[in-house]
Amino acid sequence: MTPEQAIEEARADKLRPVYLLVGEETYLLGEVVAALKKAALAGGVPGLNEDVFEASERDADTVLAAVRTLPMMARRRFVLVRGIERWDPKEGSEAKPSKAKDQFEKIIEYAKNPAGSTVLVLVGAALNKQRRIVNAARSDGWLVTCEALKRDELPLWIERAVRARGNTIGRHVADLIAELSGPELAPVADAVERVCLYVGSGAEVTEDAVGECVVRIRPANVFDLVGAVGRRDAGAALAALERVYDPADRGLRLVGLLAWSVRQLVKFEAAMREGASPAEAAARAGAPPFKARELAQQVKAIPRAELERWLVRLAELDAALKGGSKRLPKSSLEFVILSMCGTKPRSRQGRAPSPNA
Repeated sequence: MTPEQAIEEARADKLRPVYLLVGEETYLLGEVVAALKKAALAGGVPGLNEDVFEASERDADTVLAAVRTLPMMARRRFVLVRGIERWDPKEGSEAKPSKAKDQFEKIIEYAKNPAGSTVLVLVGAALNKQRRIVNAARSDGWLVTCEALKRDELPLWIERAVRARGNTIGRHVADLIAELSGPELAPVADAVERVCLYVGSGAEVTEDAVGECVVRIRPANVFDLVGAVGRRDAGAALAALERVYDPADRGLRLVGLLAWSVRQLVKFEAAMREGASPAEAAARAGAPPFKARELAQQVKAIPRAELERWLVRLAELDAALKGGSKRLPKSSLEFVILSMCGTKPRSRQGRAPSPNA
């Protein structure tokens, strides 16, 4: 089942006696565990019916003894076991392979006839997916997969998270947050919380709000930079860069905003080429209708092949800013901006340098 389905079961108080959580998206793992714990211990005395174990320190027998203990002054007990992949010895270790098999087999046997008064939650973020316990959990419906979301899935997740807080958001703004804060969900969730608190209950999350709360850059200023580059106006582009560059993050979020705006232009151009009106093309590109005219002017001035080259240069720049270059971050940004404008900076030896130099 998905993390959302597990959380929905918890909210509906339709808990299963056993859950196996796998996958490396720690935010989703934490959300599911919190929801299951809250539902399992509802109405009971806090701390009285809860056990938390580390698999590296406790074996299956110890866990199952706690699971079979009757709840005290409550309907249910909650038992959490973290890191059950530790029961799976790595190759070359001195532990006998049969020992890990025994641990998992004991859990599988228990799951066939579980105690109805306890919710057992097993967390194995890095558990080998070929293990029989994973297949057994999948077949019997107690497997919860918490894998990282794909890039194109993030905007929809952000929209749901914003709606859950009582706010509204356009798809293009959700995509902007995904670009700036993804791919891990923890920083994305933090960005959603901050921007929803900023706009207030029931209000719409806008680009400007994202510019205030998520990154100290106004998206409109980034479009000014893109426009200057499109006009091959190196002076205006460098001036715009000076206004929006934030040394605190070495320009990484600026690169994310630039890539996001360039992808909008690519999508807009593709829609226009297929015969869409500017308003329809803006919608397909994930941009608000009022930007249709501005986007149309920009794609008229910038060939598609050039936009695609920009995306390649920005990907290279992202890698350089993340440690792939000895050049100062702002210098790398200036180099790429100038090259996008058609100006070729020269090194002292007269050669055109790479942003990764």
